[in-house]
Amino acid sequence: MWSKDYEALNSNDKNEFRRIANHLLSHTYLTKYSYQPSKQMTLPNRDYQLATRFFNLLEKYFSVTGWRLEKDDNYGYMSLINIYDNNHYRMDQFTTLFLYTCRLIYEEQREQAGRSHTVLTNTSDIVEKMKTLNLLKNGKSTQKERLEAQRTLAHFNLIEKIEATAWEPDGNRILILPSILSVISNQGINDMILELEDLRVNPVDEGDGQEENNQEEII
Repeated sequence: MWSKDYEALNSNDKNEFRRIANHLLSHTYLTKYSYQPSKQMTLPNRDYQLATRFFNLLEKYFSVTGWRLEKDDNYGYMSLINIYDNNHYRMDQFTTLFLYTCRLIYEEQREQAGRSHTVLTNTSDIVEKMKTLNLLKNGKSTQKERLEAQRTLAHFNLIEKIEATAWEPDGNRILILPSILSVISNQGINDMILELEDLRVNPVDEGDGQEENNQEEII
């Protein structure tokens, strides 16, 4: 049983195990590499290394409570999935479209990604692509929408900014992380493009009372 393996850990390892387990429950994804602004480079993520060390124990622990822990060794990320489809985070429409656009950018540039499998972009380029795809109502978005979208995706370790300063609605350089592949698979790209096309043809009026219907349980 997982409890016996857990009790065999020393006190420090137990604390680290609990911390990593809580991190996964809160953030869903964990990547092998993370950007360190102080060193201005992407380096191995110590939390991922710990999670890899504890992986078998974490997997058993989460399975008892209805969660499935998965690890992609090729792209370097872990994901925690509820097997009952519960506890999903409900994203608003703008954040969902921002996420979809990030996924498209990742797909377009993934072949140029290095060992960390991250893709460099920025807020302005993402919003401009949304405009090109005609995904913005009247071709515009608000500062609040952009800030909340970025903060939400960063919380779930899908993107991260490479500046040490606070998030800005327009001026962030962003790394799109390989964990985004788990949210929207290669197979899902075609469906995503069809959905985006449908939104271009039939844009949603936020004042028509259907906003809640256009929220999506992504994570």
